[in-house]
Amino acid sequence: MAMHLLNSRSTRWLWIRLGCFAALLGAMAPLQAAVRIKEVASVQGVRPNQLVGYGLVVGLDGTGDQTTQTPFTTQSLNAMLQQLGVTIPQGTGMQLKNVASVLVTATLPAFAQPGQPLDITVSSLGNAKSLRGGTLIGTPLRGADNQIYALAQGNLIVAGAGASSGGSKVQVNHLLAGRIPGGATVERAVSNPLAQGEFLQLDLNSSDFNTAREVAKVINARFGAGTASAMDGRVIRVKMPPTPDQRVSFMADIENLSLEQAAPAARIVVNARTGSVVMNQAVTLGACAVAHGNLSVSISTTPVVSQPGPLSGGQTTVTERTDIKMQQDGGALVQLPAGTKLTDVVKALNSLGASPADLLAILQAIKAAGALSAEIEVI
Repeated sequence: MAMHLLNSRSTRWLWIRLGCFAALLGAMAPLQAAVRIKEVASVQGVRPNQLVGYGLVVGLDGTGDQTTQTPFTTQSLNAMLQQLGVTIPQGTGMQLKNVASVLVTATLPAFAQPGQPLDITVSSLGNAKSLRGGTLIGTPLRGADNQIYALAQGNLIVAGAGASSGGSKVQVNHLLAGRIPGGATVERAVSNPLAQGEFLQLDLNSSDFNTAREVAKVINARFGAGTASAMDGRVIRVKMPPTPDQRVSFMADIENLSLEQAAPAARIVVNARTGSVVMNQAVTLGACAVAHGNLSVSISTTPVVSQPGPLSGGQTTVTERTDIKMQQDGGALVQLPAGTKLTDVVKALNSLGASPADLLAILQAIKAAGALSAEIEVI
């Protein structure tokens, strides 16, 4: 009886220790990133549209376009005055200083309705010195189909200041572009596909078959089988309810569904202009050996004056002496161990002591040797 009690207590203590160890391993296991559908996909057709227009800014303090060099400013002003009933006599040469030609840009958001205000950006098109203090005259904003979708007008806000006199100039920030908050009014709405057809299409931000499968899976688990189907690695087709109110609630629920996002493909992005090198967590490195050396060439030119002797009748000449030096720094052979984690890859590459500019050539060579499992993209 005593022996049976001892065995029961030992077994219970063993199970408690095993449970604590399993919980510790679970806490140490890497967690997959959980994201919402709205963060990885968008509704096809529900998107902003770019608007652009040409207009005039008036009321400048002598900092407008020089009309002799920008004749289109004068032509635009004449056309505007004729619409207002003012006729300019033929042959009149207007020397304007307070008018500037500008381009007006804006973004028409999805579901925008007539009467909604839009923020606009006004940028100088000619040779104006500053747009500070100017007023934009009514400018129609057109879309890619050349239809007018908004009308812009208002006083510019230019976050800069400048002054010049006697050939000296002081300027803070940029003076040739400004914004008008709520400076445009929507005049025409853009149709959206939310209330059209029986099905709606979700487009993934980046093509991935696993993500497309997971999006369709979580939608079907929430709303029933057959609601969503993955068409390819980017497109998911969703069956919509019949009424607009139900569709809005349906899309609100879909966008907030969470899914486990798979690890992306291994990729290294290199910015050749800034020397930045960025790699994701899926990059792995195989064992390899790298030797890297630097080659530098310096050219220096020194002027040499040749002076003729007295009474020789010669002329003084100046020649150049060029010195070319070439220096090559030898690089030791460095063995890089295999790394299956991003931290191991970073440590191995840091051991080379190469600059970011040289790192691109090293990564390309390692990939060509078959020791780097990643796609290299140069931007």
